[in-house]
Amino acid sequence: MRDLKHLKYFEDLLQEANNELIVKAKSEGKICAAFLCENTPEPLMNLGNAFGVRLFAPNTGSMDIATYYMTSFLCESSRALLERSIEGGYNFADCLVAPDGCTMINRAAENMELLHTMDGGDERFFYENMEVPLKADENGVKLMKLQCLNHILTPLEKNYGIDVSDAAIRAAVKEHNEICELIMALGQFRKENKPRITAYEFAVFTLATYVCPKYLIKEKLQETLEEVKNREPDNKPYRARVVVVGSEVDDVGFIKLIEECGAYVCADRFCFGSLPGRVPIELNDGEDAFTQVCRHYVYMTHCPRQMNMEKVYGRKEYVAELAKEYGADGIIYQQIKFCDPWAYERLLGSTILHEDYGYPVLSVDRPYNVASSVGQMRTRVQAFVESIEIKKIQGGAN
Repeated sequence: MRDLKHLKYFEDLLQEANNELIVKAKSEGKICAAFLCENTPEPLMNLGNAFGVRLFAPNTGSMDIATYYMTSFLCESSRALLERSIEGGYNFADCLVAPDGCTMINRAAENMELLHTMDGGDERFFYENMEVPLKADENGVKLMKLQCLNHILTPLEKNYGIDVSDAAIRAAVKEHNEICELIMALGQFRKENKPRITAYEFAVFTLATYVCPKYLIKEKLQETLEEVKNREPDNKPYRARVVVVGSEVDDVGFIKLIEECGAYVCADRFCFGSLPGRVPIELNDGEDAFTQVCRHYVYMTHCPRQMNMEKVYGRKEYVAELAKEYGADGIIYQQIKFCDPWAYERLLGSTILHEDYGYPVLSVDRPYNVASSVGQMRTRVQAFVESIEIKKIQGGAN
């Protein structure tokens, strides 16, 4: 297929956390509200003069210093974030909000605060650790509201004079939804038998919406959507269509590796992904926007941190529905090495999706930077793709 006009531009943005759009926004006097977990209500980080950025650590190499503080038994994602923070890679941030999605992210954020890796002596800078609900119910919504009020809205308003009114929240949700609608529209093309957007391209555009100021990428995303609509797809078929599920994937090289093995990632359910992370937030006029945003994040999330049984089994049903809707032949269940929440979820999910829903499942743990073990991962994905092809030849027999 013909190269997309803005793909190289977005690829370059993902090469470092402090990308050129963050530099531009900061030069315009904007406040950078950094956060560490998908359980953070994003629109609340994009209020008024603030813009939210989810931290990641592209091109991670050695994590020796972070391992000294956190040990080698904690997940590579949390250690990579701490390492990059100690290196000064997040000095553009004006605050840090870290929900307790897991204890490892908590430890990373705690060390960032204790070591003063990001504040640069600025008295206005604040580190906030917030609790998020374990259950999706109205009590969980109340807890989320209290935590967001105490750890996001109040410090943003007090320290930086950010407008946290209902009107400001509705404006932030509108901007958030515009970006989500663009990503969801691009994602619809993945349902085609001959997709006119590659999985790697889609992953690049989606990741950029988390790590760049949204108002500075909207125009290029709009142009990309129009370009894809008129794009001629390749005639070469993929060997298999897969859904990738699990912990965070902020290394688009992992998606590229899968695609190079002949598999098309037709849908995603991972942190930094589009489903459900880029599902628009529906607001009504009968209730304040703050409550509705918190309710959306409590009920919409498919994070294994939520432990009520409706969510435990609902997460597997959701993946099965995605696989059916997007025409998947199999599922890749992945986790970052030493990620405790997704380790348990991967074991249960890969078993249920195979035994109860009949999907072939590849269950893997992987390094934060997939380039560090690309050979091993490529071998496993290739073998999985070949097994799907064999089953197709045999008529789908188990």
